[in-house]
Amino acid sequence: METEHKRTHRDDIAKITWLHQFFRGKPLAAITRDQLIAVAEHKRKEASAATANRYLALIRAILRRARDEWEWIEKVPKVKLYKEVRRRVRWITPAEVQALLAELMPHQRDLTLFALATGLRQSNVHRLAWDQVDLVRKTLWIPAEQSKNDEDIHVSLSQFAVDVLQRQLGKHPERVFTRAGYPVSQLNTKSWRDAVKRAGIQNFRWHDLRHTWASWLVQSGTPVYDLQEMGAWKSLDMVRRYAHLGPAQMSRHAETVGKLLEKAVSTTNLSQTDEAAVNNKGLARSQPFDIQDK
Repeated sequence: METEHKRTHRDDIAKITWLHQFFRGKPLAAITRDQLIAVAEHKRKEASAATANRYLALIRAILRRARDEWEWIEKVPKVKLYKEVRRRVRWITPAEVQALLAELMPHQRDLTLFALATGLRQSNVHRLAWDQVDLVRKTLWIPAEQSKNDEDIHVSLSQFAVDVLQRQLGKHPERVFTRAGYPVSQLNTKSWRDAVKRAGIQNFRWHDLRHTWASWLVQSGTPVYDLQEMGAWKSLDMVRRYAHLGPAQMSRHAETVGKLLEKAVSTTNLSQTDEAAVNNKGLARSQPFDIQDK
């Protein structure tokens, strides 16, 4: 297939399967703008504007290729994408983490703690294999085919994260995280979500563990450029959403300029009289010129 090389190949197949109900047996040249809008609205009602946009983008890519490469059609209907709501940043406090851990099963606790300690995405945690981990050097790496940005990711591990990994030694020859001897295949389970509810935490998803990791780092003074590198974000825009959480850090930098100005003012040696003279001189210059004074 044309998209077999893409990381999103399976997702594209799933989208096309869903789209069959609307376009099966229909010639590409017969697809109209109104039909695309109707399909997008159908998806937006059952999911979100962002999800609907992913479907529209796929349809548009297929139609453009049909026009530009395959020459099956002459034009592509123009459809505007939905305006997407800015991505949410939901994080929890250490006290809330403690409440959540008390409600989780042992294997879930280590998975949750490792996600909080590394900021790794859900798939990178549950698919983690021992050949990706170096406990001596306290590092791990995510191969490009498993990363969201199609690039290798190097992760430096804290001693806390290493301790979590060491607790998994001997449980499985290949995969790191297991349950009853079998590799964990899913993290955002009903059991995990129920534990979140029992802990009294509202509106919190598994991916928000990554938000929590990033938020704690920023609040502790980590520069956003360092956070971008640590979290393997391709765009700085994705990281700027955490910047507002570190006002104290920005205040510290602002004080650097303030102290330099204090030093400059203190060495000018202007007396009170000199300051008054300067002020009066400035005031005189500001008076309007009156021709009658001549």
